[in-house]
Amino acid sequence: MFVLGIDPGLSRCGYGCVEHGRTPRAIAAGVIRTDPALDLPHRLAEVQLELRALLAELRPDVVAIERVLFQHNVSTAMGVGMASGLAMAEAVAAGCDVVEYSPNEIKQAVAGSGSAGKHEIGEMVRTLLGLPNALSPVDAADATAVALCHLARVPGRRARAAVTAAQKASASRSG
Repeated sequence: MFVLGIDPGLSRCGYGCVEHGRTPRAIAAGVIRTDPALDLPHRLAEVQLELRALLAELRPDVVAIERVLFQHNVSTAMGVGMASGLAMAEAVAAGCDVVEYSPNEIKQAVAGSGSAGKHEIGEMVRTLLGLPNALSPVDAADATAVALCHLARVPGRRARAAVTAAQKASASRSG
């Protein structure tokens, strides 16, 4: 299973693709950048085209996106929200499942603490993937952490889905 993690942003949209296995393996990581001097529609189009190309090249099974919860700067929050929406729409159009995780869920899954800092997350991503150096820029490490979070949560998600399916089957038999 390939999981593409996305740390959405309009100026810098991080991505990190990880392959599920006995030990997770990094496939790709980087950042989609847009020029702040361009108008919003052109910047969104750039992000969309780059995401579409990434999805076509990497062919992930799942796209895991960091959920936007709060930003101090409204303008930044809007750009992050728009990039997140583009990532969701492009992923669904490419036939991928889409999941979202909060920043705290990601930090907890990767570093064991919901209050872990950027440096700590970067180091844990490096360690978990057996990389010689931390991923750079930080947006690539953050996006890869989102993918790793999903891999850490997959067994629990599958178990919950199986329980839900069994409950529905039982209810339909008894109803």
